[in-house]
Amino acid sequence: MNKIYAFPLSDIDDVARQFVADMGTSKIFAFYGAMGAGKTTFIAALCKALGVEEPVTSPTFAIVNQYDTADDNTIYHFDCYRFDTIEDALNIGIEEYFDSGCLCFIEWAEKIKDILPTDTIAVNIVAKEDGSREVSVLQ
Repeated sequence: MNKIYAFPLSDIDDVARQFVADMGTSKIFAFYGAMGAGKTTFIAALCKALGVEEPVTSPTFAIVNQYDTADDNTIYHFDCYRFDTIEDALNIGIEEYFDSGCLCFIEWAEKIKDILPTDTIAVNIVAKEDGSREVSVLQ
């Protein structure tokens, strides 16, 4: 799934639907980007496209949020920004989440890069000067 999506924010829902269509059977997505690049915003659009009806918010303080889709699938949304060590991630049982078979969307994945599964899909988000976004996906 090597692909680049470039879009104005007004098209985020359309791009999220296309991203979901392109996901295939991949389950773990590591999101990279500067503070304010739109990682949480894009993940919220992905969750909406996947059928999550509840509000999607940053799990900055909770570390992990769980969302359920309309068809009873579970999505885990992580924010690893506050992790100081890999042990912090291991202490919350992050590997069990990865092994759950559920979708996992991970913000600030660079903090736990050494324990990410080998089949993790890297998603880089860049905010452009004109306010648009570029999302690069590398497998």
